[in-house]
Amino acid sequence: MNGGAGDFYYLDANASEPLRPEALEAMTAAARVGGNPSSVHRAGRAARAVMETAREEMAAIFGATAENCVMTSGGTEANVLAIDALGQGRPILYGATEHDAVRMAASARGGQVIPVDGHGVVRADALAAMLARASGDDAPLVCVMLANNETGVIQPIAEIARLCRAHGARLHVDAVQAAGRMAVDLRELGADSMAVSAHKFGGPKGAGALVLAGDRFFALPPMLAGGGQEQGRRGGTPALPAIAGMAAALVATRRDCADPAYQGRMAGWRDDIDRMARSCGAVVCSGDAPRLPNTTCLVLPHRRAQTQLIALDMAGFCVSAGSACSSGKVARSHVLVAMGMDDLAGCAIRVSLPWSVTAEQVGAFMAAYADMAARLPARAGAR
Repeated sequence: MNGGAGDFYYLDANASEPLRPEALEAMTAAARVGGNPSSVHRAGRAARAVMETAREEMAAIFGATAENCVMTSGGTEANVLAIDALGQGRPILYGATEHDAVRMAASARGGQVIPVDGHGVVRADALAAMLARASGDDAPLVCVMLANNETGVIQPIAEIARLCRAHGARLHVDAVQAAGRMAVDLRELGADSMAVSAHKFGGPKGAGALVLAGDRFFALPPMLAGGGQEQGRRGGTPALPAIAGMAAALVATRRDCADPAYQGRMAGWRDDIDRMARSCGAVVCSGDAPRLPNTTCLVLPHRRAQTQLIALDMAGFCVSAGSACSSGKVARSHVLVAMGMDDLAGCAIRVSLPWSVTAEQVGAFMAAYADMAARLPARAGAR
């Protein structure tokens, strides 16, 4: 990639994937459609056709009905809409390693934290005990992400869904990091809803969806009332080019998710990075747990994450210290703290391989990381 100041390698896909060419093509075509999808004349109908085609394509991939695929501005809006609508009048339980979009929304509504184990996996025994304390009309809304944005750890959602059903609870899944990197089918997960975001799988920024389970229309009180778009569930004129690009990117990722060679190649490169990092004295977070094939979280003890990021950036590599949703701040990871890694939480960086990564880029990164690990002095008290 070229950022205007020389060449660099982009290995921060979990912050935002590079735009897929299929998405750009679909966005360009949709931008030429001038009508408003809510208008009844022929230009409006043409715009509506673009949007409904995109909705149907996404719903088919996610195992949902088109009418229960609600377009949003991104993953945060989809998550908060689900928490507000499905959690209304219910206790809310949420995993300790959730993304801030869920963690902060649930906490603000009095939610309780579900503890996780040392890999960051929700403890089924703790969840079962929390569900047993609630019953009847007070059955909770449970929020658990499918794949963690920092470590890539995949949660056993089907098992969690069975627990929720046994206690009459609802389950919302933040699938923002998982969609496009693994097969995601709402029916197979057994969840009531899930959130996705276009730019995490190679679509444009500013588009996402809340996907609801069931074959019947699911009414939701809207966060944004507006003009009653999305069948009264989300007001505002839809961002037609972004929605078209989102669907096109998702269709493109379906090939990758179904291709064992592609998945094996990604996981192999991730494992190569892990082995190299361990040889440099690093700790691989949740290295023995099921993870996304593109994601690894590396802790270099006594070297602050910010110092590592600066060194790697100067060497031409874009990686991150975890979530990219904190206004550029580098802070101790709440995910690693929840996993019991308090002493290392400030020394972790995340490497997330984009769909366009090459073997050359992976090899160059490994050389740069090894050089950084050898050169950076350990700092007493860095944690």
